[in-house]
Amino acid sequence: MLRRLENINFKQLHRQLTPYYFLSPVIVLMLAFVAYPILNVFYYSLQHYNPVTPGANGLIWFNNYIELFKNDKTFWPSLIVSAKWVFFVVSIQFILGLVCALVLNSKFKGRGFMRSITFAPWALSGVMIAIIWSLIFNQHIGVLNDFLMKIGIINEPVAWLANQSSVFGSVVVAEVWGGVPFFAIALLAQLQSVPNELYESCEIDGGNSIAKFRFITFPFLKDTIILTTLLRAVWEFSTVDLIFVLTGGGPMNMTSTLSVYLTNVAFKTSNFGYGSAIGVVTFFIMLICSLVYLKLNKLTEEN
Repeated sequence: MLRRLENINFKQLHRQLTPYYFLSPVIVLMLAFVAYPILNVFYYSLQHYNPVTPGANGLIWFNNYIELFKNDKTFWPSLIVSAKWVFFVVSIQFILGLVCALVLNSKFKGRGFMRSITFAPWALSGVMIAIIWSLIFNQHIGVLNDFLMKIGIINEPVAWLANQSSVFGSVVVAEVWGGVPFFAIALLAQLQSVPNELYESCEIDGGNSIAKFRFITFPFLKDTIILTTLLRAVWEFSTVDLIFVLTGGGPMNMTSTLSVYLTNVAFKTSNFGYGSAIGVVTFFIMLICSLVYLKLNKLTEEN
């Protein structure tokens, strides 16, 4: 044992462990503020935990999950709304963000000002964006109704956030406005790394704008597109603030995503055990969808 200790080079060992010394504060913080809350949610999902009725609290194992999948009439519709929400919001944000990035990457007068205007919504919180759009959509004093009535498209004010036929699209518009800068910033940063020599070579070979985008721009953007769409999809699947402030999930649960439903269950009824079960299911849905998405993109690259 003593011989083994003598053979150890403590200076070399210290040098090897130095990076971990610097990482240790981050690891401790991650365990305290990420790992512990996640494990806590898993723990409470196996319990009936309601501060209003402390006498009934206790371990009920998988009863919350059984109730969620078999008897909950709101869970499945909320899952469908979540899927629609992620698909429409992320798709529109990506398309508009790509267009903005391509425009802002070209040279024109006032480009710096236009970039500032385009990126400005990203500096606002979800609650602030919700307040702005609630005023725009307001039935009585909203700018949107006033404008549409002046140009003759509608004859009377529309309750955009109370009408079942318009509420989902209205909330999507508000979220898209706030999320387009995310794609614009990420894609523009990647566009600026594309060598101009490639475009010049494409022009010499007779390539037009479509050819440039297909054979040069898109391949350079592919990895960024995969990463940004995945991050944005996860974000949108779990978003609460904007929908909760604008509609609270209504009317008739038309905008009740899983995250909004979780919020309503946990904080309006104080049923934290059942809310935790919804959170765990949401976590695994996002995890599975993310892995499938990455796998499909990997197969596409191999082919």
